[in-house]
Amino acid sequence: MSIALHGVPIGGGIAIGRAHLISQSMDEVVHYQLDEEALPEELARFDEAIVTTREELERLTASVPDNAPAEMKAFLSLHVMLLSDPMLTEEPRGIIEAQRCNAEWALKQQADALVEQFDAIEETYLRERKHDVLQVVERVFKNLNGQGVELPDGDWDGELILVAHDLSPADMVLFKDSAFSAFITDVGGSTSHTAILGRSLDLPSVIALHNARELIHEEEWIIVDGEQGVVMIDPDPLVLDDYRSRQERWRAARADLACLRLSPAETLDGEFIELHANIEVPSDIEDVVDASADGVGLFRSEFLFLGRDTLPSEDEQFQAYRKVVSAMQGKPVTIRTMDLGADKNARWMSHGVADNPALGLTGIRLCLAEPLLFRAQLKALMRASVYGKLRILFPMVSGLSELKQALAQLEIAKDELWEEGIAIAENVEVGAMVEVPAAALVVGSFFKLVDFVSIGTNDLIQYTLAVDRSDDAVSHLYDPVHPAVLKLLSHTIKTANKAGVPVSVCGEMAGDLRMTRLLLGMGLTRFSMHPAQVLAVKQIVRGTHLETVKELVARMLRTEDPDKIADMLTQLNAAPGV
Repeated sequence: MSIALHGVPIGGGIAIGRAHLISQSMDEVVHYQLDEEALPEELARFDEAIVTTREELERLTASVPDNAPAEMKAFLSLHVMLLSDPMLTEEPRGIIEAQRCNAEWALKQQADALVEQFDAIEETYLRERKHDVLQVVERVFKNLNGQGVELPDGDWDGELILVAHDLSPADMVLFKDSAFSAFITDVGGSTSHTAILGRSLDLPSVIALHNARELIHEEEWIIVDGEQGVVMIDPDPLVLDDYRSRQERWRAARADLACLRLSPAETLDGEFIELHANIEVPSDIEDVVDASADGVGLFRSEFLFLGRDTLPSEDEQFQAYRKVVSAMQGKPVTIRTMDLGADKNARWMSHGVADNPALGLTGIRLCLAEPLLFRAQLKALMRASVYGKLRILFPMVSGLSELKQALAQLEIAKDELWEEGIAIAENVEVGAMVEVPAAALVVGSFFKLVDFVSIGTNDLIQYTLAVDRSDDAVSHLYDPVHPAVLKLLSHTIKTANKAGVPVSVCGEMAGDLRMTRLLLGMGLTRFSMHPAQVLAVKQIVRGTHLETVKELVARMLRTEDPDKIADMLTQLNAAPGV
């Protein structure tokens, strides 16, 4: 009998194949008592499992290929760090001695206590870090028992789909070059590391299915719909045929997109649209080149600061920025200064986590609170500016005061480089992110000080609607086409266009195919998105008549009824060429 499960979609496309179940050995832990004289041997067994796990993770970290998602190595480094935490290495030893129990039982007791602590944390991103702890505990447990994660042997009829309660970054390294075409898990949220890695690997996958691991049997046929977040177990022939047809259409559409690489992003009425790509580390530049993007619209430099115990030096940053700027061969590269804080806290940071981190020391606020750290980055950026067209972008600016302070720090950085006799470009463009309603409303005042602005729609929507989209209880309220959001977007784009200041959108809306014509109708001519989305957006641009779109969008902006706006958005995207 067919069963349909619903979860969180994290990868587009459809996979159809046989299930391979990964053993979850922590489900049932045997508890037994030890004699006093057996305790030293049990403690040594636990210590050996910790050492083995650390060596295993370090080997995996070193083996991550250059073309792997950047986050993979960072997450593995995080897991290595967790193994140095006394909460995982010392507390279980204390339980073994106090209760005279086996190491597996002590490890489970400590894991349960840590999970309870994480569940009490209100901030969603931090709460979801319990999955990292559990993944490390699981690996230690397997080494205690001499177990491991293995791929199946032999030939498989159809694609291979991994089914697990959870997947760790270490598992991802093992599976990256294997035959699996999708994965599904019982746990995980939209900001979990499993979800982030899944998106980076561009696999049709679904997480947060709750009980898929229990319901699915080894080698059972399953369908993974990474677009709708649906998993079909043992589908009947009619459902299977329908999904196979959908899968073929999806594959054909992807193949068609590849033909657009060298075609211009030009509307039916001759308007050229710039399509840039977002990256996180220098190795991502290969994907940008493959997509024939017009430049890098957002280099999230904070990823150079994450997943490590020490700060990157000025020279280390310079080398990373120079690599990207040089690789783009004259195309623009917009590098955002470190947007740390909120849900991106480096281990070396001393500020701690605020009660409400999204409203605390984050973005440009943190940069200005750490002027030496900020200037080191600015100096590295200016040093790299002589190797191509580099632009500097300040994050989370809410008003002129912050913008003026950031520009003053940039001037100090330039003066220091001149004194050191280091060459820099004369005219480096500087921009500000529009991510909070305050910045959107006063964006006109920025234009005397900046050369361009970039709209970060993820945070702009979140702050406008007071909705944490990673919180399941309110995520349904996160609405990119809420009338208030549309008015702020339109105001920002219209004001910038009127002043002749370049404006781009670099948030998720830029790569959301439902929003392409909406943004075009608002007058946007510069998009920046994940490299994998560039060609799909280009296809929509090339099939759009701009003047007609502008008329329909103008009607949407005059409407404040969400239902009517939804209907009009459907109409906007339905007609070919509009």
